[in-house]
Amino acid sequence: MLEKYNGVIFDLDGTLIDSMKIWEDVDRVYLKRHNFEVPEDLQKKIEGKSFHETAIYFKERFDLSDSLDRIKGDWHEMAEEFYREKVNIKHSTMELLERIKMLNKPIAIATSNSRELALMALEKNNIRNYFDTIVTSCDVDNGKPSPDVFLEAARQISIDPKECLVFEDTYAGVLGAKRAGMTVVAVYDDCSKNSIKEIKDTSDKFILSFDEVL
Repeated sequence: MLEKYNGVIFDLDGTLIDSMKIWEDVDRVYLKRHNFEVPEDLQKKIEGKSFHETAIYFKERFDLSDSLDRIKGDWHEMAEEFYREKVNIKHSTMELLERIKMLNKPIAIATSNSRELALMALEKNNIRNYFDTIVTSCDVDNGKPSPDVFLEAARQISIDPKECLVFEDTYAGVLGAKRAGMTVVAVYDDCSKNSIKEIKDTSDKFILSFDEVL
């Protein structure tokens, strides 16, 4: 199916790299520092939000006295070692990236993560050079499920949104890419299993691993 599209856009966490669990741990440890337990609906509420939007949500919901910069700095510090040294790409990621490059199609990343952590993960796994651009949700007005980050990624690789293929793992991401007018392949991730029905119903194709599109 890759041949049908002129550009490819990847989400990062949970799609290219196996990293969503680290954020569950960060939330748990961070909230414990502030004497809170993780609410059952937290992941659903923050799914797709940019780093900055998530900090605003935490500050308001938990009435935190820390500044937004302090909140984001604490999260970054907690996750940095994992992204710099431990995070791994998902099965067949390298083979898929090689295949797309062989087809001479531009590749972008559209992520809700911070640029710094995204670059650490790509460089740790030696895949930074496959991507023509990296767009974060902090670069646009609204995070996922808004289409903003996907539209900006398409603009930066000079491809019409209708000619873009997107790989995403969350419902917010899938919905945002569809709102951008793109074709979406949903990639299974354990952390999104509670939204599987919505993901399958909204995406154009659902896969368990990249082997299915090679």
